[in-house]
Amino acid sequence: MDIAIVGLGYVGLPLAHAFAKRGHSVVGLEISEQRVAELKVGVDRTNEVAAEDLKKVSIDYTTDPSKLKTAKVIILAIPTPVDEHNKPDLSPVEKASETVGKHLNKGAIVVYESTVYPGVTEDICGPILEKHSGLTCGKDFFLGYSPERINPGDREHTVEHIVKVVAGQDEKTTDILCELYGSVVQAGIHRAPSIKVAEMAKAIENAQRDLNIAFVNEIAVLCNKLGIQTKDVLTAAATKWNFLPFKPGLVGGHCIGVDPYYLVEMAEQMGIKTHVITAGRAINDGMSKHVAAQVVEALGSKAKGARVLVLGLTFKENVPDTRNSKSGDVIKALEKAGCTVETHDAYFSADEITKLGWTPGSLEQGPYDAVVLLVPHKEYLDAQPAIAKALKPDGLVYDLKSILDAKSFQKYRAL
Repeated sequence: MDIAIVGLGYVGLPLAHAFAKRGHSVVGLEISEQRVAELKVGVDRTNEVAAEDLKKVSIDYTTDPSKLKTAKVIILAIPTPVDEHNKPDLSPVEKASETVGKHLNKGAIVVYESTVYPGVTEDICGPILEKHSGLTCGKDFFLGYSPERINPGDREHTVEHIVKVVAGQDEKTTDILCELYGSVVQAGIHRAPSIKVAEMAKAIENAQRDLNIAFVNEIAVLCNKLGIQTKDVLTAAATKWNFLPFKPGLVGGHCIGVDPYYLVEMAEQMGIKTHVITAGRAINDGMSKHVAAQVVEALGSKAKGARVLVLGLTFKENVPDTRNSKSGDVIKALEKAGCTVETHDAYFSADEITKLGWTPGSLEQGPYDAVVLLVPHKEYLDAQPAIAKALKPDGLVYDLKSILDAKSFQKYRAL
């Protein structure tokens, strides 16, 4: 089948690769000429698809939207962020819909994979497609929705190995999409009864995870006040068969820290006030200040002027993605308290860190009054002796996710 993927990021590129690998004709549309140039030579800066795998398939990478005209199915994998007030920002998906509408063929199916609140696909995107194509939705073209479930950096749960939720605006469209996605997804297809059901299912997946992390974050605060290790408490609790093994941490990225706000927006439009979802967001959004406060408190009178090295700028381990990362909030709070903060990330050079607006540092540039490990990249797990060596004799090591070997830091202050 002739397929076009609009947006070649963490979601779109693995999907385009999966379809091309199964023999489908794939056009990959991007707005970034640099991204297209990189992909044409087999370079994926997101590290989601290896260069050798990209070179094994044929994908027509382009910035020319006119190439959408031959596609029977157009899949939009467009980010759906929030603005500075945590309100859903649908402008990227709206602009992409305009572009698709201007080059939409009669009989085509337009599928959205972006995380949205129920109603966006049919009530917002559909009319945009109609306006710019001059075609009638449900007659001349058809809508579908199949939410992405990609976990960046996860080599086990790839697009082929995650059950795909699929919905179309009518039975025939759903049949076509189930068959299409079924040709690449080995884990199976879940046929949702409507697009709104599929939209809602995706939104609550990430909101549920956000709430579970908020719970253990609150427990971590309590454990700290009690003077006991959160890791020890969670290990003991996990011996019960139905205990959920979530860990405390900073919640950033393009999904978990964003998607709950789409549910909050939907609820507000219907005159409903959310309590649990909003409380979870407040706890997780406040963790950056809590982490910084713990470091400052542990440094005590030495905080002002203390030389601190923060390890990790990305929103999660083992990915080169800083979108909505909370590490920056921790750095700002430490600097506000008078600390001199240097930063390092295994996925960025010193020049790239400078461009991000931070002062670069490294374990080799010690000794530091404190080393704050926020993002446990595998490179840091392998560098524990270097972390210890980078500390002053009475230095502080802050291990946010409790992944370091405590025995290696017995002579230091660990938090």
